[in-house]
Amino acid sequence: MVDVETSGFRPGQARIVSVAALALSDDGNVEKSLYSLLNPGVDPGPTHVHGLTAEMLAGQPTFGDVAADLVEVLRGRTLVAHNVGFDYSFLAAEAELVDVELPVENVMCTVELARRLDLGLANLRLETLAGHWGISQMRPHDALDDAMVLAQILKPVLVRARERRVWLPVHPVTRRSWPNGRVTHDELHPLKVVAARRPCPYANPGRFVPQRPLVQGMRVGLAGVHGRTYEEVLERILHAGLAYTETVDQHTSLIVCDETSPEQGKGYQAAGLGVPLVCTADFIDLLDTVVGGADIEAFTDTTTVDDQFTLF
Repeated sequence: MVDVETSGFRPGQARIVSVAALALSDDGNVEKSLYSLLNPGVDPGPTHVHGLTAEMLAGQPTFGDVAADLVEVLRGRTLVAHNVGFDYSFLAAEAELVDVELPVENVMCTVELARRLDLGLANLRLETLAGHWGISQMRPHDALDDAMVLAQILKPVLVRARERRVWLPVHPVTRRSWPNGRVTHDELHPLKVVAARRPCPYANPGRFVPQRPLVQGMRVGLAGVHGRTYEEVLERILHAGLAYTETVDQHTSLIVCDETSPEQGKGYQAAGLGVPLVCTADFIDLLDTVVGGADIEAFTDTTTVDDQFTLF
C-alpha cells in the first residue's frame, strides 16, 4: 500500500515531498511500514493541498536516504495505490535519479477496482470511498493517513470483488537494464491504449460459432460493455489468450455488444459482415471455458549463409 505527496504532477520534474508504504499480511495487518517527509530540493508546490512548507521539509531526508528502506517494504509485494499510475511513476522517477531499482513486479489500482464494483457513488475519490465504508479519515492528503485509510478500504473492497466475481486490476510492470548498469522503469500505460497492439501467440481460428466455446486466438472487438468496465473485459480477453481488435472486418471472430439490432458503430458493422454479436454477460461466461488454440510458429530466416548478411 503506497501513497506519495508531490510538488507537482509531472514525474521527473516535480518531486516527492512525502512517502508512505505499508506491507500488509493476508489478513490486512501491517507487517512493515515506512513513512517520511522528504526534502525535494525544489519548491514544495501546492502547500494548500498537502500542507507541507519549505521550512517543514528543510533538513528532512532525501529520497535517496530512504530508498533502501522503501525497497525492503516493497520487495515481493504487489504495489497498491489509489491511482497507481501516478504513485508508481513518481516512485520510479525518484528511484532512477538515485540509481535504485524498485523491486516491483505488479501493481494494482484501487480507483479502477472501485469502478468495477459499480458502487453508485458520486465519485471515486479516497474520501468518498472512506465515507462509503465508514472509515475515518483524519488528515486527507497526508501520505501516511491516506495509506492507512486505503489499507482499511481494501478489505471490504476485496470482499465485494470476490462476491461479484470482479477481475482484480493487477498489471505487470517492467524494467530495463542498460549496458552501463543503469535501470529504467517502463511507463505504466492504460491497457486500452496498448491492447490492440499486443501480439497474440495463437493463430486466429476464425468466426465464433454460437453454442460452441471460444478458442484461443479469436479476434474480439467491443461495441459496448454493460455491467463491467472496459478495462476489466480487456484484461479478461488477453488473459484468456484471445486477441483484441479495434476494427471490424472479415477476420473478426465476434463483437461484444448488448444491443440486439444495433443501428450504428461496431455492432452495426459486424451485423453487416455476418460477425456474431455476443452480449457482455454471455461473453464473460464463455471466458470460463476457452479452449486451446494453435500456436503461431516463430519466423526463422533461412536465407542467411554462414551467419553472413547481405547489406546491399
